[in-house]
Amino acid sequence: MINEQQPSAIRGFMNWLQESVTVKLVFIGFLILVLLIPSALINDLIFERSARQSAVVKEIADSWSGDQTIKGPVLVVPYKRFIKAIDSDKKEITKEITENLYLLPEHLKMDAAVKADQLHRGMFDAVVYNSQVKVSGNFARPDLAALSLTADQPLWDKARLEFSISDLKGLKNNPVINAAGQHVSAEPTFMAHPVFNNGLQANINLGTVKEAGFAFDFTLDLKGSQELHFMHLGKTTDVSVKGNWRTPSFDGRYLPDERRMDTAGFKAHWRMLYYNRPYPQQWVVDNNLLTDESKLANASFGLKLRLPVDQYQKVTRTSKYAILIVLLTFVSLFLTEVIRKQRIHPFNYALIGAALVIYYTLLLSFSEQMGYNLAYIIASAATIGLVSVFIASLLKNKAAAGLFAVILSVIYLFIFVIIQLEDLALMIGSIALFIIVALLMYFSRKINWDKH
Repeated sequence: MINEQQPSAIRGFMNWLQESVTVKLVFIGFLILVLLIPSALINDLIFERSARQSAVVKEIADSWSGDQTIKGPVLVVPYKRFIKAIDSDKKEITKEITENLYLLPEHLKMDAAVKADQLHRGMFDAVVYNSQVKVSGNFARPDLAALSLTADQPLWDKARLEFSISDLKGLKNNPVINAAGQHVSAEPTFMAHPVFNNGLQANINLGTVKEAGFAFDFTLDLKGSQELHFMHLGKTTDVSVKGNWRTPSFDGRYLPDERRMDTAGFKAHWRMLYYNRPYPQQWVVDNNLLTDESKLANASFGLKLRLPVDQYQKVTRTSKYAILIVLLTFVSLFLTEVIRKQRIHPFNYALIGAALVIYYTLLLSFSEQMGYNLAYIIASAATIGLVSVFIASLLKNKAAAGLFAVILSVIYLFIFVIIQLEDLALMIGSIALFIIVALLMYFSRKINWDKH
């Protein structure tokens, strides 16, 4: 009797596995967790492609010229000082040493004209530019008494102007400095304690000027890539920049007082006073003040010339919704299955899940070639078409497949809107999820959860 009942019990258990709503939901949940693995691998692939893009952009910048930050000029005046010392015979002697007096400009003005372009390598692009920067200003009389110096200590005939740009490879010609009525070609700085890294200097004889102050001007004809920054070193600093790039972003310690952007390009102007500058107007001894990275960050400002669309960032943000799309698709398919009383095999769920995950590799590969928006349309249309045709063949019902295509279209449109509206993404996403949960609660009323 037991032997006759055993096959019947096994058949009953198998029927329960096939018909149970709870078992189907458990399987769907497990499948969603399994799909987390390829989703994570796709995120790794996106990161790898993004890193490859960054590497190519860096290679282009290394070949052309890197980001540029214009620093200076600073007036450096050596001065002599006498100190007490003990010689080898342990006798006290007076020793003369040379130290430096550093003076920042009274007024510093920079006018930059930027002509940007794109360089291509394979399917990657990098923004580069040529720029002509006119630098002018003046140095006032130093306050020697405030530094405890006397008028006979400075070595005016050995004064020099020092300035710097980040990548000297970007200089297209040798700058000629016009200062105190002298025209001097700039030379690389090889001092033991340079004012700037990658510094240039022009030796000027201030023997006739001495403490009277003087004006200066020079032009930097340089090239760079992606970023152009300046340092706020003047007691008053005026910087004007114009260029042909339509979408610059301004960053650094100071934003421009005036800016204008249109289809022809951009214009921006900064004007800053020395009250919030991290440097004194003059100082002595401290040779490393202007190479301090934290102070440099608090004194630099400028602009970035980046490509307006970063497809990798958008694809990354889109991929974060992968599990949400799979979940909503499976729930919609499950409700269709229960309401229409048409059983769909678990393997078909797995195939649909695979199609929804492969969607992101389509999106990534197409976005590299034609941009994010067009790639999103193509990948979404292909995935919706594939899944809808597959469901039509499973349910033998074109109307149900059409409804499913509409549901998928709404889901992908919802994700696209969220990606485009970054500032409102949280609010719109929260409202949409609330509506989705309400709909699920409404349709779930028709499900007999106690069946079998």
